[in-house]
Amino acid sequence: MKAEDYRKVPEVGLTNPTIDVLRAHRTIRKFEDTQLGLKERDALIDVARRAPTSSFRQQFSIIHITDVAKRDALAEVACQPYVGTSCGDLFMFVVDLYRNARIREEAGMDIAPLQRTNLFLAAMEDAVLAAHNMEVAAESMGLGTVYLGSLLRGPARTIELLELPRMTFPILGLLVGRPLQDPPYRPRIPKDLAVGENTYPKVEGSYLEALAEYDEDVRAYCEMRKAGLGATNAFTQIISEQMGLPDTFDTAPVLEVLHSQGLCLS
Repeated sequence: MKAEDYRKVPEVGLTNPTIDVLRAHRTIRKFEDTQLGLKERDALIDVARRAPTSSFRQQFSIIHITDVAKRDALAEVACQPYVGTSCGDLFMFVVDLYRNARIREEAGMDIAPLQRTNLFLAAMEDAVLAAHNMEVAAESMGLGTVYLGSLLRGPARTIELLELPRMTFPILGLLVGRPLQDPPYRPRIPKDLAVGENTYPKVEGSYLEALAEYDEDVRAYCEMRKAGLGATNAFTQIISEQMGLPDTFDTAPVLEVLHSQGLCLS
């Protein structure tokens, strides 16, 4: 691909304003030194709360972080300085089985069903869908967003900072603000390698061979952007050489912390 191609919104046959917003998504990490207005914030929280929820259990909570010291501390956890600036608004999406556990306890019922892994996964889906609703709504308003899975580098510390009770877990952060950058669009894995019909998408032979052309696109993207991933990395290099390194959140003790929170016990 040519450099200018990464500046164009990917084309699609059928379109409408919502599809245009979704296809134009980019991660923004630099924002104006302002916060959202009250109406903007309330609208984003409202659409997040209207997201689909498993069996109407509403097993998530949203925490809006306005305390500067907490944002700075969360930035240290994430190893991302921009999380701690005063730019934009930071929202934490929390898997929340505590509220429903209290309801059951007050009704004289056992909370053990809420400690099963399948219930945690359903609650996690609730939280992620809520975050996605907020992200899409924000981008439809001309705002920029960045998801912060990086806060799972230190899940116990994040729980401490947010003063979370048992039966909760901070699954995702979302930073929303007015963008101060115009990054290119990241190329995606070829459709035939990621989308199947009725069965898992099959690859004849080697994935390294099947992804060779895509690797070149990613190298070109990285060289143009010269940030984060490095100037010469290919997608297959990122997967084979970087995942699980000591400085990534892949090695954080997530299951241990989940158990200490009373979650995923069976």
